[in-house]
Amino acid sequence: MKIINTTPNMLKHQIQDAIAKAIEVYRKDYPNEKFCFSRNRVLTFEKMVNLLLSMQGGSLNKELYDAGIDVTASAFVQQRNKLSWTIFEDVFENFNAECNDVKKYKNYRVSIAISNENLLVTNGIDDDLEQYFAFGNVEMIIADNFDELCKDDIYQIMCSCVEAEYEHVLQGTTNTQITAWWDKAVDIIPINCGKGNAVNAVLQYYGFTKDEAIAFGDGKNDIEMLEAVGTGVAMGNAKDEVKSKANKICKSVEEDGVYCYCLENNLI
Repeated sequence: MKIINTTPNMLKHQIQDAIAKAIEVYRKDYPNEKFCFSRNRVLTFEKMVNLLLSMQGGSLNKELYDAGIDVTASAFVQQRNKLSWTIFEDVFENFNAECNDVKKYKNYRVSIAISNENLLVTNGIDDDLEQYFAFGNVEMIIADNFDELCKDDIYQIMCSCVEAEYEHVLQGTTNTQITAWWDKAVDIIPINCGKGNAVNAVLQYYGFTKDEAIAFGDGKNDIEMLEAVGTGVAMGNAKDEVKSKANKICKSVEEDGVYCYCLENNLI
């Protein structure tokens, strides 16, 4: 799953800018009151805010030592008491304002695509998801109102991830399953969907038996389809896992395997 694909220094600069802006406003709001900091102190305004944001829950003396700040815990507490909680609220508001460009910060959250009969859009792009769509020559469209579109009925979600992340990806969902034909991206669909269920629905609708049906496939997500018909044919370029579930194997996609199989077996 691709979450971060940009240098950490970029975020560091953004948080420092957010802190600087908050401090500038803070000094204007409290010009001569107890909240002011003198610039010649070891614990400057900027250093205090940075230190408080970076603390990891250790003892105060350890936090000061790890930060390389040579002051007593008592001195730190005195300076800390000069701060109002509102400055941290301003820091995070400033930082969020800098990060609201989906295209610029597309990889600081998981990039996913959603689809139904009316739309196919994403909240951002990462390399694997972009390649996933490129296989089908589909252009990825980043929707500024992605969160609003998610409130509609969504039939399929696509995101980049590997098999080891499947359980994590589905965490918190109900009645969903992962289907994948590539090892770097997945489709998340309702539990009662999938190619196997689709084949069964078609056979039932037209009154065909399983033995009268044939299917061709080369991806892992085709296995249930190959098993749902009387003759499941794996393409020559399919992985061994797919071939082991098929009744027969034909030439690869590049070799026009479906056409050749049908021709050889007098189906056309």
